[in-house]
Amino acid sequence: MPLEVGQIIEGKVTGITAFGAFIQLPEGKTGLVHISEVAQEYVKDISSHLKENQLVKVKVLTIDQNGKVSLSIKKACDQKPPVFVSKAPMEVEWNSSKNSADNVSFEDRLAKFMKDSDEKLHDLKKSMDSKRGNSGYRKSAQY
Repeated sequence: MPLEVGQIIEGKVTGITAFGAFIQLPEGKTGLVHISEVAQEYVKDISSHLKENQLVKVKVLTIDQNGKVSLSIKKACDQKPPVFVSKAPMEVEWNSSKNSADNVSFEDRLAKFMKDSDEKLHDLKKSMDSKRGNSGYRKSAQY
């Protein structure tokens, strides 16, 4: 069976170098796992992760025109990508009795929001200044 990009196969580590490991693949082919493709974390010394004659699962990343095969151990071990499940949109009852009882215009609500926001920012600034030792005035620098 010929090698195909994306295929996950098992091979044997036949050589370890500072930049990666050579893997003997089926049908007598050899591929290279670059050190950056050995594990999810940073690999300083590849020998701490792989040993010669060790069997490993690899994923075929690329096969160039010269037949050089680029492999990845970490991508062969990857689990399925996480599936994000979106929650159902929250139901909002726009014409609830509370909203109609308030009977406040958008502009009035916005003005109240802006006033509350300004007050909170002022209180926060005052609190931060007191923690920094600023009392609202600057002393002139003495040289």
